[in-house]
Amino acid sequence: MIRVRGRMRCLGLPAVWGAAAVVYKLACPLAQQNDLPSRILTSAVFFVVGTGLIVHVRRSLTRELRQLRRIAGAAQHALLRPPPSHVGGLDVAAAQVSAERGAAIGGDLYEVVATDHGVRAVMGDVRGHGIGALGTAAAVLGCFREAAHDEKDLGGVLRRLERALDRHLRRQHPTGDIEEFVTLLLVEVRADGEILALNCGHPWPYRLSGSEVAQLAAGDPYPPLGLFPLPDTDLPTVRLGCLRPGDGLFLHTDGAQDARDGRGRFFPLADVLERAVRDGPASSREVLHRVSTALRHHVRGAPADDIALLVLTNGPSVPPGARGAAQPATCPRPAKHL
Repeated sequence: MIRVRGRMRCLGLPAVWGAAAVVYKLACPLAQQNDLPSRILTSAVFFVVGTGLIVHVRRSLTRELRQLRRIAGAAQHALLRPPPSHVGGLDVAAAQVSAERGAAIGGDLYEVVATDHGVRAVMGDVRGHGIGALGTAAAVLGCFREAAHDEKDLGGVLRRLERALDRHLRRQHPTGDIEEFVTLLLVEVRADGEILALNCGHPWPYRLSGSEVAQLAAGDPYPPLGLFPLPDTDLPTVRLGCLRPGDGLFLHTDGAQDARDGRGRFFPLADVLERAVRDGPASSREVLHRVSTALRHHVRGAPADDIALLVLTNGPSVPPGARGAAQPATCPRPAKHL
């Protein structure tokens, strides 16, 4: 009822203005005369009425758009909620650098959970923007939050995500014309600091070890989920080395490495990460702040695509014995590029 009354109020003023213009044209003697002053006056009346209608409609549409953005922003915030500062023994920080206004609602997704198998994280990017991408991200995240606890290995988690995405896309596109897909990176940090991963078309993460920065690329990834079915064989995880006390793991969507400045130059992500840890180990929040600040400075405000950033740090100050916590690492230190 309140919504109907609001719409009636929005339509009432234009109707009054329109009726006044019609009455003036039909009933006012000046409107019936054809001399120049009368014609100028009639034109002025209709110009004022038309301008008023345009301004009123524009203001109404602006209010509606702002309300829709607030609702969509609240929905995305509830979906992509900030993780706790500590998850299963790891220092965690995450953020999203919003794109231009027309693309502020997108399909970037991330989550970190502590499980009996270790700390598990997902970073993903749904093709496209808008409400459709947001719904796909919700389907993937909802499944991950359950599967991460239930499945013994990341291969089982990925299978669950593929089935959930397939069901969602079939509901959204019953005709079978499906063009959406999701790039995805699954990461598991075990209690001894060992890092395992499965990658579906997503950028590989960076390890921040002291003042050293290395991208942990381990072979060719699987195709993005939704493009092709996963192989029927086992999905063995790849080892990305070890997260020792003080080391950090930096995950991101492709918007970070593809962001360009006014001259078309790509954002130097590796160089920025090296500057962020130049003076030694930094907390997850410090690394995140330095990278996101450099990103906004590089693109002079908002990038062309949404960017999600996630930092996991094996901090020595974390209470030992936490569920799924990364304890002092015993696995050997890997090479920079695996």
